Amino acid sequence: MGRREDVARLAGVSARTVSNVVSGTVNVAAGTRERVLAAIEELDYRPSEIGRMLRSGRTGVAGLVVPDLDNPYFAELARKLIEAARGHGYTLMIEQTDGVRDRERELLARADTKAIFDGLIVSPLGLTDDDLSRSARTQRPVVLLGEEPHPGFDHVHIDNFVAAREAVEHLLGAGRRHVVAVGAQRTVRSSSSLRLSGFEAAMGAAPNATAQVAYVDTFTRRGGADATRALLRGGPLPDALFCFSDLLALGALRALHDAGIAVPEQVAVVGFDDIEDGRYGNPSLTTISPDKQAIARAAMDALVRRIGGDESEPVRVLAPHRLVERESTG
Repeated sequence: MGRREDVARLAGVSARTVSNVVSGTVNVAAGTRERVLAAIEELDYRPSEIGRMLRSGRTGVAGLVVPDLDNPYFAELARKLIEAARGHGYTLMIEQTDGVRDRERELLARADTKAIFDGLIVSPLGLTDDDLSRSARTQRPVVLLGEEPHPGFDHVHIDNFVAAREAVEHLLGAGRRHVVAVGAQRTVRSSSSLRLSGFEAAMGAAPNATAQVAYVDTFTRRGGADATRALLRGGPLPDALFCFSDLLALGALRALHDAGIAVPEQVAVVGFDDIEDGRYGNPSLTTISPDKQAIARAAMDALVRRIGGDESEPVRVLAPHRLVERESTG
């Protein structure tokens, strides 16, 4: 296995130029770079990762903190973030918090210590505004995902209010008039609150429409099934369900199937998140599809800029979304 000096000698450049090509932090002329890469391959040169870390003060590792990897939305988003990180030459480490505030605070506090990661992408669920305020001046960059913005951090999100309103307008446009929102939560959860507000805005603008709200504790299949079964026991059959996540919608579809209720003929169902399971359900699930790739790319781009020393004012990036029509709304 060759040494850096051997590579430099074979390529006819300085050892510093070899380091610049390996690190990618300094622009090197294309011809010079090609000679260095050819010499690296010929000599099987493998630079010391530890030495690179000591010289640069960076680890080449970024952290991702999410509430729940059992939720396919976060698993699918994590895959997109891994791909985006790889494009920047970064490895992504993933931590799950279960939405527990103390765990989220602990992980965010690591950005003020000599942690293994160069920066952190966080999708908070339990953190309060005060928690974020105390962490706004961490030693390492932090980018927020989801619906917990704070002026001290870059933030990537979709417009949950508009997306929810569009989902309900789709149901109303199909002639549905008794629409139930499945996913409201009695504890404060920003995404749930915004989706409920979008639902209420659409229903409030619809003549002769009946709005109803079904509360859940968690955005799970069981939560959707239990809420739907309670609806079926408790009053007249609605003709549409707007579920605040695809997992809730999949649970609702199971409950409707068990009760012998046809979808979409009797009840139309719309979900939110566009997870892969929804595409293969029977019926396939109409849903709001956040652009996960755009979210991942924007979050990683922002993090790498901050790691590189960008000290400009934090920005909010609005990622696109779209309504995907499938069989569950006919």
